[in-house]
Amino acid sequence: MAQTQALPGIPLDAVDFFTELEYNNERPWWTAQQDRWKRSVRDPMQALCDGLSDEFGAAKLFRPHRDVRFSSDKSPYKVHQGAVVGTSPGVGLYVQVSRHGLMTGAGWYQSTPAQVAAFREAVVDDDSGAELEAIVARLVDAGVAIGGDQLTSAPRGIASDHPRIALLRHRTLRASRDQGTPDWLEEAAVIDHVRQDWRDYAPLIAWFGAHLDVDASDVG
Repeated sequence: MAQTQALPGIPLDAVDFFTELEYNNERPWWTAQQDRWKRSVRDPMQALCDGLSDEFGAAKLFRPHRDVRFSSDKSPYKVHQGAVVGTSPGVGLYVQVSRHGLMTGAGWYQSTPAQVAAFREAVVDDDSGAELEAIVARLVDAGVAIGGDQLTSAPRGIASDHPRIALLRHRTLRASRDQGTPDWLEEAAVIDHVRQDWRDYAPLIAWFGAHLDVDASDVG
């Protein structure tokens, strides 16, 4: 396995870093702690992603700076470090470290109107809809949380008593597992645990890849 990881895992100092950042989210503190961020957060997360790239592809680490142009919250830095492997438009695998520890995730995180229409069509279909329902049920049974942007009522044209109405209300759909700060977080085994989570999410990713890789001309 091609692996470029130089550090043993994700240091607990990464968790401490983000705990402190929440109380010191300002440029002078960040500037003074930037080398620490590189050592305890950025480099270990990049090494983790490099260790997973042989199976899942290259991941993109998100920039630490927040886009505050349209936000009332002007704090300049994100209080977590995330990375994503894009698998199809608006769909991908995710890993994050924050003051809460490690979290993995996967799913449909950014939608277009054409994708929403395609998603509903696929969920209404008895075959593909039942397939997604079974995938989600297995994930929930395994302790995975299901979230995403949802309508508060049934979509237009869908009966409120549709057997898959809970899925049909989704405009995005994400799965996540909070791993916290287990003993293996600082060890090389962190790669194996994230790898297993991402494998567990594979059926969900495959379903989205099969049904949501559309553009506006594909859906009438």
